[in-house]
Amino acid sequence: MELEKEIKQKAFKNPYQKAIVNILYTGNWVNLLHTHFLKEYGISTQQYNVLRILRGRKPEAASVKLLNERMLDKMSNVSRLIDKLVAKDLVTRDFSKHDRRQVDIYITSHGEKVLAELDIKMEGFLQENFHTITESEVVELNRILDKLRG
Repeated sequence: MELEKEIKQKAFKNPYQKAIVNILYTGNWVNLLHTHFLKEYGISTQQYNVLRILRGRKPEAASVKLLNERMLDKMSNVSRLIDKLVAKDLVTRDFSKHDRRQVDIYITSHGEKVLAELDIKMEGFLQENFHTITESEVVELNRILDKLRG
């Protein structure tokens, strides 16, 4: 559906203004879908992001600083996210052997199992919610978004 109909706006001043609103609106829409998808597993999109970063680093640990740098949501409170993931047995937290001020964070086998289940279900999520655009359109969308960020 066209953005103007979705937000009940007659017209935009120019296509750039529409693009900004469209990106924000669509980003929020995708985030809501993703949040709902992850709710079944009792994790937030930010926690999912941390788990994916940790899985990609395995067997190496990640520090809070590294996680903060790599998070998609730069406003996330990584320490609080780690606390919640530890409580769910999805990650562990250990003091670094090299620097006692640093905390090493690792994904647990339970965390890996949850991500493996999510990987399988993600295929259905993508087909269900993004079937209206082709793979070549997705490639072009990614190219344009990368270009926009410079």
